[in-house]
Amino acid sequence: MDNVAQGGKAYGLLKSQQEEKLDSINEAFLSDAKYAEEEDLGSKLEMFKKKYMEFDLNDKGEIDLMGLKQMLEKLGLAKTHLELKKMMAEVVGGTSKETISYNDFLNMMLGKRNAILKLILMFEGMGKEQEPKDAGPPRRKTFSDLP
Repeated sequence: MDNVAQGGKAYGLLKSQQEEKLDSINEAFLSDAKYAEEEDLGSKLEMFKKKYMEFDLNDKGEIDLMGLKQMLEKLGLAKTHLELKKMMAEVVGGTSKETISYNDFLNMMLGKRNAILKLILMFEGMGKEQEPKDAGPPRRKTFSDLP
C-alpha cells in the first residue's frame, strides 16, 4: 500500500470529521435563541464554516497562531507575532488561549464587536462576491471602456 494515498485519505477523513463537528456546532447555533433574530443564519453559518475550514486547522480542528499567520499571509496581510497574538486574544476574549475554536470564530463573526480578524474576513469575503460599489465620483473613462 503506498503511503501517499494513505496520507491524502487520512487528511480527507480528518477534514470530513472536522466538517461534521463544525456542522453540529452550526446546528447548535441555529437553535440558539440568542441568534433567532439573525437573518439568513443558516447560509451565514455555512459560509463561516467554509471560511473557517480554509484556515490550516490543527489536529483539534482549531485555528492556532500558525494557521492564523498563514491565512493572513495568503490574503497578503503578513502580521508580526505580537499582532497575531493580539488578534487572537481579541477573538477568544483573553490571552490564555492559544487557539481559536469554531465556537469562538462564530461568536466573533455573529457578535457585535468588530474584531480585526472579523473585519479582514468580511472585507475579503465581500471583495470576492460583489464588485465594490463606487462610493466616490464616477471614475474617468479610459480607452478600454470604449465599445
